[in-house]
Amino acid sequence: MDTARPRPTSTDTPPVRPSVFWRRCLRMPIGVQSVIAVGLGALIGSLAPSAGEQMKILGDVFLNLVQVVVLPLVFPLIVLGIARMESVKKVGRIAGKAILYFEIVTTVVLLIAVGLAKLTGIGKGAPVHGADAEGLDGLSQGIDFHELVLHAVPKNIFAAFGEGNLLGAIVFALLVGVAMAAIGEKSEPFASVLESVAAVMFKVVGYVIRVAPLGVLGFISYDVAYYGFGNLRSLLGFIAVVYAGLAIVIGVLFPLIAAIYRVRYVELLKSIAGLAGIAFVTRSSESVLAPLMGKLEDFGVSRSTTSFVVPLGYSFNTDGSVLYQAAALVFLANAYGADTSLPALLLMVGVLVILSKGMAGVASASIVVLIAAGNSIGLPAEGVALLLGVDFIVDMARTGVNVIGNSLAAAVVDSSENRREIKRGSRRPSHTPAEPEATALQKEPAQ
Repeated sequence: MDTARPRPTSTDTPPVRPSVFWRRCLRMPIGVQSVIAVGLGALIGSLAPSAGEQMKILGDVFLNLVQVVVLPLVFPLIVLGIARMESVKKVGRIAGKAILYFEIVTTVVLLIAVGLAKLTGIGKGAPVHGADAEGLDGLSQGIDFHELVLHAVPKNIFAAFGEGNLLGAIVFALLVGVAMAAIGEKSEPFASVLESVAAVMFKVVGYVIRVAPLGVLGFISYDVAYYGFGNLRSLLGFIAVVYAGLAIVIGVLFPLIAAIYRVRYVELLKSIAGLAGIAFVTRSSESVLAPLMGKLEDFGVSRSTTSFVVPLGYSFNTDGSVLYQAAALVFLANAYGADTSLPALLLMVGVLVILSKGMAGVASASIVVLIAAGNSIGLPAEGVALLLGVDFIVDMARTGVNVIGNSLAAAVVDSSENRREIKRGSRRPSHTPAEPEATALQKEPAQ
């Protein structure tokens, strides 16, 4: 008996229900959802500017969700990472390597930016005299290094947590971690609590990242509606130089560093590409700080290195931002006809090397540093107002590069530590594995 069922015709196919459609959309990778959100945001901002400006609340809510999780996660990770290092000497060694790496790489990035900007001659003939300086109110005071030091050493850690003071939290976590390592087993109950807190916060971060496309939609809608594309024509050269410089950093400098330290750079990029994309669109490195550390651990970087180097790099290793600042200073110097000789450019690099390390905890950090550096070499702050109209375009790229640069820094420091351990292991005498046996023999008389 033939029991074969008749094949359904095209008219028999049931329509896709809306619930099934949305379920399929939610199952898409976050990167794909974010790309779709970019397109929708651009359309809304172009066709309905008033609605686009109102949608900024979606981006603000997403950033608030991220920022409320950052410190409760970063603090226990740093404390546990330091407490479980072999010694306090290792903490100092990793900190020294990280800071040395930050200084060298940011200086090289500055030289690349200044050289590229000088070679292309950007800024000549730019309409800086007609710039509106109203948007610079409250920013031109520059950076107070006295306040920066107090910012790093807060008098009330709970107030520092309430203010989102990442640098102060790092310093306090460093002290707590060293103290836990010093007292040994007595700190285990507290370490268990911190592990539980970190596990819970990682789960919360997973929930927050799921709504990242909504934040992307809000930010893109607002940026296109509010800024528009009016200033693009006169500043296309500046934007092109910044993006070219960032491409050189990602495509030449970083691979060279990775090759020296035997870091799998392409695999690293693949691992963090989605997070760098979210940082690119939201223009916030903090939006991916917590998941970034998890991705680096999956890549093979030790937790102790990741939890210490990455948050520290958020304050002292802003490769994309310093490249933008250097290109902007040369742009303004050419626009105002200032001295752009080699000594003047080297002075400019030196000023930025110092000022870029004071960006942590400063609102509108890149603009503030740019104004302070311009004042120190005789450029008027009003010229920066011209760049504010396209700041959101270059801000996306420099934020994404900051994330990649900090990921590479953690991988490099960890690779350096691993190579050191391998060398130490190869230098041990051949009878070292027999030490437990010798110890047992020494204990026999006591028994």
